[in-house]
Amino acid sequence: MKRIVIVGASLAGVTAADALRMQGHEGPITLLGEEPHAPYARPPLSKAVLAGREPPEAVMLPPLGDDVEVRVGARVAGLRLERRAVVLDGGEQVPFDGLVVATGARARSLARPGQRGEHLLRTLDDARALRDRLEGRPRVVVVGAGFLGMEVASTCRTLGLDVTVVDREPPLVRLLGDALARLVTAAAVDNGVRIEISRAGATLVGRDEIRGVELADGRVLDADLVVSAVGDLPNVEWLSGSGLAAAGGPLVVDRRCRVAPGVVAAGDVIAMRADDGTVGRTPHWASAVEQSHVAAAALLHGEAAAPLTPSPYFWTEQFGLEIKLCGRPPAAGSRPQVTDGSLAERRAVLQWIDDGRPVAAASVNHRMPVGKLKRLAAPAPAATAAIA
Repeated sequence: MKRIVIVGASLAGVTAADALRMQGHEGPITLLGEEPHAPYARPPLSKAVLAGREPPEAVMLPPLGDDVEVRVGARVAGLRLERRAVVLDGGEQVPFDGLVVATGARARSLARPGQRGEHLLRTLDDARALRDRLEGRPRVVVVGAGFLGMEVASTCRTLGLDVTVVDREPPLVRLLGDALARLVTAAAVDNGVRIEISRAGATLVGRDEIRGVELADGRVLDADLVVSAVGDLPNVEWLSGSGLAAAGGPLVVDRRCRVAPGVVAAGDVIAMRADDGTVGRTPHWASAVEQSHVAAAALLHGEAAAPLTPSPYFWTEQFGLEIKLCGRPPAAGSRPQVTDGSLAERRAVLQWIDDGRPVAAASVNHRMPVGKLKRLAAPAPAATAAIA
């Protein structure tokens, strides 16, 4: 395997390039990115960059070595798998022996055709545009109470803006479990955020220019600025006709992140098939890093590469809370043990037990190394035996 092409100048793409070199690949590597910017990290966009605490340049990832060709502004239009070539806009074909798909995902939009004024937050340019609008001190409605929506709401409140969050269900329940979700919601309300639950969904109001959000009960929340944070869509359109991706769905990989002979994938564009046949996505930066290392090894070493054993890790900062969660997200109704601190004081370490075994752990405003938190979430068998 001589020439390797990585499509996507994302965290997954950059990590894959580094991993290929670390694992001994000496041939040419070309990294193709659609955006005009050098590769950057997305998590700070909804926090420090949006709040104006850090300049956009602060999110740039460390540059790759001179032995990796990085081409920005290179939009990929198709894949000629039989010819082992990636096709760019304009018709240029970039040949490869091995391919890494790391094209990520784009923000899902709620606007109808012709509606203007909806703001999304996925790219650096999105963050810049939204930051400019926030300087006018608008009334803000955020549709979507997941990690991104609540982080945007938190940032808007630090800027002193009027903020309402709308979702079908209470914030973050599916992502953090009941106990942590209630904690975040209480902190948001304490910070002046209004939470509206519209279980049948919400609609952006305005024939041309968006002027608010209509709830299922008919109420309209007037807004100067609407931000949609309602999930993402994997960027797989360029794979149409290649036989690799189902229409509109993520790219399904095995536990070595393989898609086809000589083709691997990592990051938000993928869903992984587990040993039991189930398929799921974990669109978080820590998962992208794990997957990229496994994908690089599989591309170079095939079956000799170790399969991925996921070690889920999520973190968020909002409303004065820094939350880190390791392990399987807690099921609705599950109650954690508080091993240190107190949820009432908003400083605690939590552990979830299922069938006598730890399955997840979280820290709230508590300085704890991630490795220690992961061990609390799923202790190694040897360590468990030693304790017993």
